[in-house]
Amino acid sequence: MTNMDKLYASVAANGPVCVGLDTELSYLPESAVDSTKTAGENVVAYNRALIDATKSAAGCYKVQIAYYESLGLDGMRAYAETLRMVRETGLPVIADIKRGDIAKTAEMYAKAHFTGDFEADLITLAPYMGLDSISPYLPYCKDQGKGVFVLCRTSNPGAKDFEYQKLADGRHVYDLVGDSISALGQDYIGETGYTSLGLVIGGTHTEEASAIRAAYQNTFFLIPGYGAQGGKAADIARYLNKGNGGVVNSSRGILLAWKKQPGVDYAEAAYNECVRMREDIQSECDKL
Repeated sequence: MTNMDKLYASVAANGPVCVGLDTELSYLPESAVDSTKTAGENVVAYNRALIDATKSAAGCYKVQIAYYESLGLDGMRAYAETLRMVRETGLPVIADIKRGDIAKTAEMYAKAHFTGDFEADLITLAPYMGLDSISPYLPYCKDQGKGVFVLCRTSNPGAKDFEYQKLADGRHVYDLVGDSISALGQDYIGETGYTSLGLVIGGTHTEEASAIRAAYQNTFFLIPGYGAQGGKAADIARYLNKGNGGVVNSSRGILLAWKKQPGVDYAEAAYNECVRMREDIQSECDKL
């Protein structure tokens, strides 16, 4: 099985919620901060509690490296430990690193994030230097079953600046990216029929949802934008294939769930939000 196959199986078992461990120290309640520990150690303890609480309701986890890099060496130790903790659960972990370089540099990024201390099951990539910014990762997809999610049509307002620009043939730039990655991925199809080359498809621009899903039937989607960024379950459900074929990320909505559930332990609050989110999305999938 490829890691994308494992992700499919995990979504089938637990639902499509992707818990974003974009953990900033300021997100922690006072009760979760130990003044005798470093910032990174406190982040690890918080992540451990949330992983333990949500692993039965999460399809996967996504760890955004920037939050850990901002803490220096202490943060990078926390990053490595967080990846390790998730992998110990058996659930897939996505390293949100958005690398986009070429040649030997990309080879070193691939080695750094598909092996060793920072090993993840899947990673995010930026394609705008061309397909040679993707190709150095493909040997890991072929030989180890690793997977990538390539930025295609993102959830931020600035997506309109470049991704929505029209080409001479009438397609958008995001269509060109999606078509190119889909074609490249045909050589990396797993047991479930999905390729190891997925796409990041934001859930906040919903007009094209059905067309995008229909265009890339064997491509797994990483779908940011639910909740804090304005994505609604009714729209996001259209990016899924009968509730699978994608994972829906929520970071602040889960990390800060304790703020909206007074008197509830922060880990329990995170679990409650995962379940609520999963049921919200599933109910909309059932209507399609």
